[in-house]
Amino acid sequence: MDNFRIPPHLERVTGPKITPEIIRGWKGVRRFGALTAYDYPMARWLNEAGVPLLLVGDSVGMVVLGYPDTTHVTMEDMEHHLAAAARASPNGCLGGDLPYRSYENATMAVANARRLMVAGAEFVKAEGGREIEAQVRAILAAGIPFCGHLGMLPQHILEEGTYRIKGRTEAEHERLISDARFLADAGAFAVVLELVTPPVACEITRGISVPTIGIGSGTDCDGQILVTSDLIGGFPWFTPRFVQPRVQTVAAARHVVEEWLAELAVRQPLPAARNGRG
Repeated sequence: MDNFRIPPHLERVTGPKITPEIIRGWKGVRRFGALTAYDYPMARWLNEAGVPLLLVGDSVGMVVLGYPDTTHVTMEDMEHHLAAAARASPNGCLGGDLPYRSYENATMAVANARRLMVAGAEFVKAEGGREIEAQVRAILAAGIPFCGHLGMLPQHILEEGTYRIKGRTEAEHERLISDARFLADAGAFAVVLELVTPPVACEITRGISVPTIGIGSGTDCDGQILVTSDLIGGFPWFTPRFVQPRVQTVAAARHVVEEWLAELAVRQPLPAARNGRG
């Protein structure tokens, strides 16, 4: 064992390990970015780019597995992709989503949160506020770091029928404020705000003691998170309206493949096969 060396592809990029507690401490101190990762190479190059928070989101169902929405993602899917991303040993804090119907009660929530932690997560995220109070408190009581998720909840698409901005009505406004305060007071280290009207997102950010991480919720949140494929043009068939891709990776890759195929097509024909009679 004295001669054991970590394989080079599993070595962590030099730098401090970022934990949920470190991210909690960034409230009011620094703004930060977060991105999704679904496999080893993605987690590795995002880590090399210095991303401080990586999420193996259930968005994997739509941008990797080809599902129409996130409700088809299973615990086995999440474990598989989390384990792959964890093999990159990122400095950034690596978390995973509890998928649809994996936290319907407190016992189930803790059992499945533990499965994600075994797969390599350093925190778990679930959608909802006071309606999942028992689950949130049970996860935290089990010593598992928790990130909240409010606003537009993708796992509720079957009930709501569409993805829409939240916080436009007074009832939604009050509910979001109440849920955000609950999550912060319960012990969540951060709260994702997805498609929340910017004024309400700003009010929540100013009113709770932990960082907010916005996605399509304006610029006043403490951090911002995006699906990596949206940022880099990696899923050109659909891009949310609030995202402007910074590069078109699929378009560039497609062009390279087309050039290569064209080069093959114009090469000299193969010599005629010999018939074996010399």
